[in-house]
Amino acid sequence: MPTELSVNVNAIALLRNRRDLPWPSVTGLGRIALQAGAHGLTVHPRPDQRHIRFSDLPDIRRLIDSEFPEAEFNIEGYPSEAFLELVARAAPEQVTLVPDDPSQPTSDHGFDFKSEGAWLAPIVERLKAQGARVSLFADGDGDADQMKAAAETGCDRVELYTGPYGGTWGDPEAASREIDKLGASADAAIAHGLGVNAGHDLTVANLPALIARIPSLAEVSIGHGLTADALEFGMAETVIRFRRACGQAV
Repeated sequence: MPTELSVNVNAIALLRNRRDLPWPSVTGLGRIALQAGAHGLTVHPRPDQRHIRFSDLPDIRRLIDSEFPEAEFNIEGYPSEAFLELVARAAPEQVTLVPDDPSQPTSDHGFDFKSEGAWLAPIVERLKAQGARVSLFADGDGDADQMKAAAETGCDRVELYTGPYGGTWGDPEAASREIDKLGASADAAIAHGLGVNAGHDLTVANLPALIARIPSLAEVSIGHGLTADALEFGMAETVIRFRRACGQAV
């Protein structure tokens, strides 16, 4: 199956919040993305609400339920009690847990499952009992033992952190090394029964090589690069371009 595309709308919300006006509209551009064939929408509501606001979540939920019932809502975040309560109200199809400190500008590392797995397991169980698929943010450094420990939490998927790969633009040798590590992580995750997602600094240019190495990649969540391209090509055309890069027939 081709890799699915979830559009992260955080950057859209960040631009909106600069003027505290209703535009650009998170749901309006989310609608365009879904009309163009995106599989779902992703948000990462942080405690300071610097981009996605808590009030955006019910609006996105209504958009998907009323107009795109086959689409998925993916909510990312650090599993604080406040975050878990937000998730319970929004009822996303997928929850992606990340080990972010609230002060971080963006996610930049995965969990250490060997030391944090016992803490994560009951949180995963709680979310799955609510009907959510649970994905855990993971370093794509090729450590097979980490993938084994991730599986032991009971999660459904891991999302490989692809920031180091995205940072190799213009350096094909470095890109090849990062793809090898990501591929080894994916192989180990799959061997332990996990699905594999990926996200961070993915682009139309670097997606095909990643998917060629991980052909079973279930989903990519893309925000910054996709939003940047949307300024040039428009949201609908950008989603189509990214879908093609994911191997979808468009």
